[in-house]
Amino acid sequence: MDGQLSPGALRQRVRSGEHRGNTSGFAAGYVQCNIVILPADWANDFLRFCQLNPKPCPLVATSNAPGDPAIPPLGDIDIRSDVPSYRVFREGEVTEELPDITRLWRDDLVTFALGCSFSFEEALLADGLEVRNVSEGVNVPMYRTDIDCTAAGPFAGKMVVSMRPFLAADAIRAVQICTRFPSVHGAPVHLGEPGLIGINNLARPDYGDAVTIAEDELPVFWACGVTPQVALEAARPPFAITHSPGCMLVTDLRNSQLAVL
Repeated sequence: MDGQLSPGALRQRVRSGEHRGNTSGFAAGYVQCNIVILPADWANDFLRFCQLNPKPCPLVATSNAPGDPAIPPLGDIDIRSDVPSYRVFREGEVTEELPDITRLWRDDLVTFALGCSFSFEEALLADGLEVRNVSEGVNVPMYRTDIDCTAAGPFAGKMVVSMRPFLAADAIRAVQICTRFPSVHGAPVHLGEPGLIGINNLARPDYGDAVTIAEDELPVFWACGVTPQVALEAARPPFAITHSPGCMLVTDLRNSQLAVL
């Protein structure tokens, strides 16, 4: 991974096919976003879903108009090619994963860019805390829970969380740090016993990769931007596109711009 690479340079690597993996640890200092792309006639209900569920779905930006692949507030973006890997949903089911969606683009599509936990990972690292998925060089582990999201129209479902293990004292510090970043999931939603939120086996994440958890460490769980993909499964729109878990849109927006002092 290359934390010194600029967002624009990384997006060029993505566009050219040179980078296809997860983006954790890349372009240090800059906001990374989860992506949801929907037909315009589904967009209002999804916007309301984000407003009602700001922890897992913190809205950072949207495209200016249906069919516009640019998102000017986030940089020189072409959403059709600037994400390392996309998931295509049809009737709520994932039908394919693609490195580029140009051939699927339509003039009625609206893009939503949602805050991502990779942004607050940087703040944790800057405070001297180890972020296990970064130190082990893997995608963050993500799990489906039994925590209900607030429904909006056809969009509903259970929250997905990402997990990072910490010693108890470090977990408290992580809560304090992440509370300053509500636009990228904010404070954790749960600490400790995973069974209390419906997770049965930390060694088998639903998305991402398992990480080492020491006996004296607590699993700490944050609301995760994969949650909208669960909502898409429930809503079953005829067509939708998201990022693949861990493969984010890296933007020109600085993490510091999202901090609440």
